[in-house]
Amino acid sequence: MTALAALAGLAFATPMLPAQAAPKRIIIVRHGEKLSALSLCALGKERAQALAAQYLSPTSPMSLIAKDKPAAILAITLHTLETARPTAKAWGMRIATNPLMLMPIKNDRHDNALINVQNRRVARDLLENPRWHGTTVVMVWEHFHIASAALEQEFAGQEVTLRQLLNLDEVKGVPGGVPKTWPNSNYNFFWILDYDSPTATVPSRFSTVRQYFKPPYANLPSNDWGAPEGRPADSGCT
Repeated sequence: MTALAALAGLAFATPMLPAQAAPKRIIIVRHGEKLSALSLCALGKERAQALAAQYLSPTSPMSLIAKDKPAAILAITLHTLETARPTAKAWGMRIATNPLMLMPIKNDRHDNALINVQNRRVARDLLENPRWHGTTVVMVWEHFHIASAALEQEFAGQEVTLRQLLNLDEVKGVPGGVPKTWPNSNYNFFWILDYDSPTATVPSRFSTVRQYFKPPYANLPSNDWGAPEGRPADSGCT
């Protein structure tokens, strides 16, 4: 059974194990730019290919994981699945799917509540399942469910974002702290969480990497954190 198939069985169905066993590293990246609820736009599809060819490549000197094959490449919704597939293909891996990942998602309370449940399951599995000890995991995710003060307020009293679920507010040494919200305009950053101990529930280090692609993907926008993306007017992205 592959690691991804195992995750499908564990994170999506069965109770978690009581032991704590955090991965060595978790790399979080947002999905590419969208055309609609069903698909990425051309810019987003190009970004997905660029990630697979450069930052998440098995061979590129730019890769964050070239010498560290991920134990899993995870997605949570249709847009994240579409973004992650080129990277999974580059590594010869598959992405375990469930019905939530195959349906168009609206940014409304009902659909967010469904994603909240899955977010909790995956985060708990990553921190408690010994399968991930000593490994690197790539998460291609929805930005509302990475960090969103608005979503946390809407579902007050629940843990709904990775910022909450992975205890990112407790990470030491981050000037100003880990951002409370991933800006809607940013598709071009990685959040990297490093764990020094398998029993850790808080990352030892938090760092960011900004995407600056080389040709043939050098045209992809790389805006400052919180700044407008500056995409072409005819991009068709929403």
